[in-house]
Amino acid sequence: MRNAIIAAVVATVGFSSAALAESHAMTVGVSWSNFQEERWKTDEAAIVAALEEAGVSYLSADAQSSSSKQISDVESLIAQGVDALIILAQDSQAIGPAVDAAANEGIPVVAYDRLIEDPRTFYLTFDNVEVGRMQARAVLEAAPEGNYVMIKGSPTDPNADFLRGGQQEVLQDAIDSGAITIVGEAYTDGWLPANAQRNMEQILTATDNDVDAVVASNDGTAGGVVAALTAQGMDGIPVSGQDGDHAALNRVALGTQTVSVWKDARDLGRNAGEIAVALAEGTAMSDIEGAETWTSPGGTEMTAMFLAPQPVTADNLTLVVDAGWITQESLCQGVTNGPAPCN
Repeated sequence: MRNAIIAAVVATVGFSSAALAESHAMTVGVSWSNFQEERWKTDEAAIVAALEEAGVSYLSADAQSSSSKQISDVESLIAQGVDALIILAQDSQAIGPAVDAAANEGIPVVAYDRLIEDPRTFYLTFDNVEVGRMQARAVLEAAPEGNYVMIKGSPTDPNADFLRGGQQEVLQDAIDSGAITIVGEAYTDGWLPANAQRNMEQILTATDNDVDAVVASNDGTAGGVVAALTAQGMDGIPVSGQDGDHAALNRVALGTQTVSVWKDARDLGRNAGEIAVALAEGTAMSDIEGAETWTSPGGTEMTAMFLAPQPVTADNLTLVVDAGWITQESLCQGVTNGPAPCN
């Protein structure tokens, strides 16, 4: 009887200890603006891998391009007891109440790839102004003269204007000299390829197809642009993009897209996971390795980390294959006598 009682006590204590450990297990919640773009799945895998390595659980929600749903999603993640939040904001202005809700609970927030202009958030992204410069440089090299179209990102995403600012820096001298003329410009609601295609079709109609180059702000919008151009028999004129989407890299190999500025989402996701865990453990934002003090366009002093982008053109396509980002088969699908490694 005595041994049975001792065994029961040990079993009870063991169970209580396990339950206690589980109750203190750390969880990071991620609020995605939408999950339809190819690249976010790559980001997610990198975040999850970093969290698993740290022994941290992962929760996520997809706002499906709805800023109001994203607020509800964040509130739900908070209610589920997350210790840190990573937020890819659908609307950088509308997300404010979600940040307030997190701050009220003492939950740190990583503003993931899109600025949330709030000093309580840690801003993690690539250097998007430089991405814009890289896009414009590649297109300008391919088309130093002619009529340009600027297909911008979502009007609710500050990155759209960061990119556009970088593009303008590079193009300004050619504009001033008269070498190039911007004949059309449009934001792309939600970064949706279908919206980019519709905008491009309207600009082609308005200009009677008198377009020589398109600076598109990401690979999704570039895909819409190329579809519009192809319908008019104009595929092959210079078009930019970014993200290193597999379809876009294939277009680079095919010659229907000039550049995709590669932002290795694996690096961004890994850093986000590691930063979220560090912040949840009480590390100050300024003590995160690689963090810097940065002043936003609105004058808000923030803590940020900027990763370096890499332009990918027909001249260096081997880079993304060697990095394991895309297989040679996927890159070279439908390509004959193309650039290395598709030749």
